[in-house]
Amino acid sequence: MIVAVANTKGGVGKTTLAVQLSLARALAGRDVWLIDGDRQGTAMAAIAARSEAEKQPGIACAQYADGPQIRAQVQQQLGKWDDIIIDVGGRDSTALRAALILADTLLVPFAPRSYDVWALDDMAELVDDARSVRDGLRAFAVMNQADPGPLSTDNLDAIAAVTEVPQLIYLPTPLRRRKAFSNAGGAGLSVTELSPRDPKAIAEINALVKRLF
Repeated sequence: MIVAVANTKGGVGKTTLAVQLSLARALAGRDVWLIDGDRQGTAMAAIAARSEAEKQPGIACAQYADGPQIRAQVQQQLGKWDDIIIDVGGRDSTALRAALILADTLLVPFAPRSYDVWALDDMAELVDDARSVRDGLRAFAVMNQADPGPLSTDNLDAIAAVTEVPQLIYLPTPLRRRKAFSNAGGAGLSVTELSPRDPKAIAEINALVKRLF
């Protein structure tokens, strides 16, 4: 499966999710290729930290700067991998558009803040563009960096706004603001590998993985 983790809005935690999804699949025995399509190279740096620590399983990771590179490399290597995770976004780019054309599934993380929710309209337009070129793209939105507690007004308002974007299916598997996610991601670790363990963070990422795959 090819999964694009993308949003034209920066700061929503897409790289953290892309790394966590890649590691979850690798720890489940899948051959995973993580593509860093963001010029900042944060995903690449996380996987480099994992490699330097000699943590197993290893993750294959490559960074490509633009859409033509991503498209060419994925088309050439598609048969080598069980799962390909593409981390793109922060802005509308050729890399993001190429990822949407290639992907089976799009995951759009958003934070429960007004500007983040408004940006989903931009992603909806890109989904429409991708679907005009190819059929079968599944597009999901997931709340990341959610406020603590199920009755947070910001959380509930954001969920209501997302359900009004017909191009995206809201996944009821929010990930809350937890140090475990940032600490694990910076070290190239899954939250399941982090010590001390955070059972709530582990349960949240496992629920998301189950819904996506």
